Amino acid sequence: MPYGTSGKLPSETASKLGHLAVIQNEWVCSLIEDFEAITTDVPQGDLSVWQEFIADAPPLKYIWAVDGSYIAVKTDPPTGKEVAFIKTALLSIERAKIDCIDKLNPHPLLLQDIMSESALFHATVLPLKNVKTTLGNNYDAVRNIIYESMKIDEGGAYFETLKWIAYEKWNKTKGSSPSFDCPHCETTIEGLPFDASESTCPACGGGIFLTDMIGFHLDMSEDSAPDSVASSYMLIMETLMLFTIVRLLWDHSDSRLFSDTLFIKDGPLTLRGQYSKLVPNIRKFVEYTKEKSRPIHLIGQEKSGIFYEHLMSISKFVNPQRVGDPTSIAVLPHSYVRKEVYRSPDLSNPYGKRTNWGEKIYVKLDPDSSLVLNALVGEYSDNSSFPEVKDIIGLERILSTLPSLISRKYEGALYPVELANGVASMSSYPSAKILERFIEKR
Repeated sequence: MPYGTSGKLPSETASKLGHLAVIQNEWVCSLIEDFEAITTDVPQGDLSVWQEFIADAPPLKYIWAVDGSYIAVKTDPPTGKEVAFIKTALLSIERAKIDCIDKLNPHPLLLQDIMSESALFHATVLPLKNVKTTLGNNYDAVRNIIYESMKIDEGGAYFETLKWIAYEKWNKTKGSSPSFDCPHCETTIEGLPFDASESTCPACGGGIFLTDMIGFHLDMSEDSAPDSVASSYMLIMETLMLFTIVRLLWDHSDSRLFSDTLFIKDGPLTLRGQYSKLVPNIRKFVEYTKEKSRPIHLIGQEKSGIFYEHLMSISKFVNPQRVGDPTSIAVLPHSYVRKEVYRSPDLSNPYGKRTNWGEKIYVKLDPDSSLVLNALVGEYSDNSSFPEVKDIIGLERILSTLPSLISRKYEGALYPVELANGVASMSSYPSAKILERFIEKR
């Protein structure tokens, strides 16, 4: 590893002569020759999972999209303060209005009509380092801010959704929340009693919140917190905001609204680490919708990462090759993900069992529009050939809706996600400088 620089002295550069011994190796020379050889493009990997799919179902009428962003802001020494600003946005759109918009050159007044009174956003700020409060240390400050932010915003609607998921309120049972470690003494608490917002640890008597069940405190020390707390809070709030609409429509007097709506989340349908406590309950709800014959149409879109890169490497070999050709899809079984995407051997823990509440799908709508989607299946299966097309909930209506949502501003962009990102986005510049000056003045 070379030496870096703070600006006082130059950084260390790599040695050019150090490469000579490497390129004398017989295998390395062969690799270089093959790498530079001009060959005809041939598909690399298994394309047998792809199939033509003609969606012959009515498109979904209503669309809700959620997106979020966060930015960590640091002040210069000697103060060295660090805080994270988080913003998530939820956008409601009628598909009929999107159909009226030119996706290449959208008219500003039509965009204004779509955005008018259709967007909600949630924002908060978390102290990460060197921010002192008279009420307690950084650890307790973050815990209390998370609790109050969720509980107060939108009249407590998002906090009620957390309860709805944690206590499985959709099936009218009155069980406890998932278990978690006490943020004070690390004793395992076997869940909070039904519908409780707060309680006390039976071991140490310390006050605990329902938001502690999510596990933010496991990423923090007493005096500081990493950026991952902010990013995890953003992901949790994206999920809670989207499921707030799911919850409201599930209990709506017009039961048709629920299954006539497409819910879109920016990013994968995944919660990792300690945050995956919510995943089993989300899967249970999805399975419950299947039992009640009220399908939920919910997708996540991945715009970067290993699945996106893999799709870009093979999409040119897949139909449609011409405008007007039928859509092609690939529902990725777990064995394919392991072998073709991750290129890894069998793992002790099955892919996505603890963390994913959706399964991966590749979709190619036309020669210029390829998407990585996550869709719902309900309960997880250990079968390596799972999932199949028949396992994806509402796939036909989702694919009937997608062509009208494609934006031509970015490659493979969905218009609702693009608009939600416009509400939620906090760019590094100039937002960071503005927020930094705000922090310094305070």
